[in-house]
Amino acid sequence: MGNKLELSRRRFLKSAGGALAAGTALRGTPAIGAVGANNKIRLGFIGVGGRGTAHLNAFSKMDDVAIVAIADVNEAKRNAAAKRLQRSDVRLFEDYRQLLDLKDVDAVVIATPDHWHAICGIHACQAGKDVYVEKPIGQNYREGRAFVNAARKYNRIVQHGTQHRSGPTWIEAVNMVQSGKLGQISLVRAWNCWDLKSIHADMGNPPDSEPPDGVNYDMWLGPAKKRPFNPRHFDFYFYYFWEYSGGMLSAWGVHLFDVVIWALGPAIKSVTTVGGKLVLKDMRDMPDTAACVFDCPGYVMTYELRHANGKDPWGEKDHGLEFYGTEGTIWINRGGYTYFPEADRKNPKFVKDEGQDQQHRLNWLECIRTRNRPHADIELGLQGCLPGFLGNISWRVGRTVKWDAETETIPGDPEADRLLGRDYRAPYLLPQV
Repeated sequence: MGNKLELSRRRFLKSAGGALAAGTALRGTPAIGAVGANNKIRLGFIGVGGRGTAHLNAFSKMDDVAIVAIADVNEAKRNAAAKRLQRSDVRLFEDYRQLLDLKDVDAVVIATPDHWHAICGIHACQAGKDVYVEKPIGQNYREGRAFVNAARKYNRIVQHGTQHRSGPTWIEAVNMVQSGKLGQISLVRAWNCWDLKSIHADMGNPPDSEPPDGVNYDMWLGPAKKRPFNPRHFDFYFYYFWEYSGGMLSAWGVHLFDVVIWALGPAIKSVTTVGGKLVLKDMRDMPDTAACVFDCPGYVMTYELRHANGKDPWGEKDHGLEFYGTEGTIWINRGGYTYFPEADRKNPKFVKDEGQDQQHRLNWLECIRTRNRPHADIELGLQGCLPGFLGNISWRVGRTVKWDAETETIPGDPEADRLLGRDYRAPYLLPQV
């Protein structure tokens, strides 16, 4: 890596801890052309909207990475991405499968709308590419499980975009929980909140219209039901329709749920979600206000979601997480964490956040070379997504849902269990693994 990176791999490995950063060695075939010419990892990008552009900007500054291809169903976005790179040799595709056919692509970054994550990811694994996939793992649990199975079958390095797992400050806080410094954890509280001026708030009820020029709208819909184009079923706002996503409970809450599972283990017995569209009168499918209560062995986890009031309990961010133990409490967000010893709560210790995005990308690249499992290996990504999937299902069916981890089902509730998967619109079917 060149000096353009804010964090060297050497410092990152030291900050993360040797054993944690090294991961578990994978056996099997190396990446196709694991390292390209000039010792560079050759990347393709699938989806170059907001998050995809952020990754494109970061990876393009890395000395041992070459960006060789971009795929997006929106011509304007793929052209803008190529222009941003200021290179004429980057190949552009409307159909991501053409990108996957390229022999000089070692790995891909997937930042499409959520309902495409698993389909693109499985195809990438089958094509012999390593994968960085944005969260959540997919639109539903069962396609996420298929994605995990593909990664294992084809021996691919797949990093899920739950980047807190690579953040030194988050690693330190989780280690404090696991070490017993907080004593016995009895309650975990997580939240997201935005006010009425946020893009997360009222999206209105615009009429259907024609798709923008240069957009392959049928492919954008993909496995979702066919419907006329609407600007609020597109770009950022897709998050708020069940056909494409699970709302912020799934797409943002996953970052918080993942940290809890990382610290305490993947153990959810049941969840009850209440709430509704109590304030907003727009066209979204999702509640604007919701609360989930998760029954976990030995502790209770709560999650609160607000789209009409941005008062964070700590007054700083739109998200947060608290672990309450018999010996102490930790509050953490992307600003840092504060430790409150139970015996001296008036003298807390604050530790400033050290970032996580760049560290997460570096960990993925390191694992492409070493064939070690990354920090947010795809199986861990699926575990982190499960609370959000179950919380949404509880709200949609209007009752408590129970989870059987052994069978990966919601037993005794066929209606809820069906929502662990979806129907796929031909020809955009989930690949067979």
